Amino acid sequence: MRINFICMGQKMPTWVQQGYQEYAKRLPSQCELNLIEIPLTRRGKNADIARIQQDEGKRMLAQIGHDSFILALDERGKPWDTKQLSQQMKGWMQNYTQVALLVGGPEGLAPECLQAAQQKWSLSALTLPHPLVRVVVAEQVYRAWTLLNNHPYHRA
Repeated sequence: MRINFICMGQKMPTWVQQGYQEYAKRLPSQCELNLIEIPLTRRGKNADIARIQQDEGKRMLAQIGHDSFILALDERGKPWDTKQLSQQMKGWMQNYTQVALLVGGPEGLAPECLQAAQQKWSLSALTLPHPLVRVVVAEQVYRAWTLLNNHPYHRA
C-alpha cells in the first residue's frame, strides 16, 4: 500500500523535514508514506479566500489516484487512538493499494476535498500547526504499522 500524504504548503523548517523523514523511512516498501507538497496560493490583504481555497482543493484533488481511498484530516473528523488507527490501516491495506491522506491550508480543506473524502480523521481536539501535523502523522502511521506487525516500537 502507498499512502500519499498530500499537504498544502512547502518550505518546511529543517526539523519538520527531518522528523517526517525519520518515520517515513522506517516504513517498509509494503507501506510506503509518500509526501506530496502543493504550494500555497499567496494570500494578500484583500485575498478572495473562498476562491483560493477552491483552487487549492482542485490542485489537491488532481494529485489523487483514481483508485485511492481518500482520508481527510479535519477537526470534525473521528478521533482515533493508536490502536484504532492501526485497525483502520489494516482495513486500508486489505482493500486498497493507495490511500490519499489530505491536509489543507490555513483555512482547512476545500469543501470539494471534504466531499470527496470517504473518511475524516481528527488528530486532536487541539489546534496543531501544519508543520507539526506532518511529523505527528508520520509517527502515528509508523506506530500503527508496528502494532500490526508485532514490532516492539509500540509498548503501551
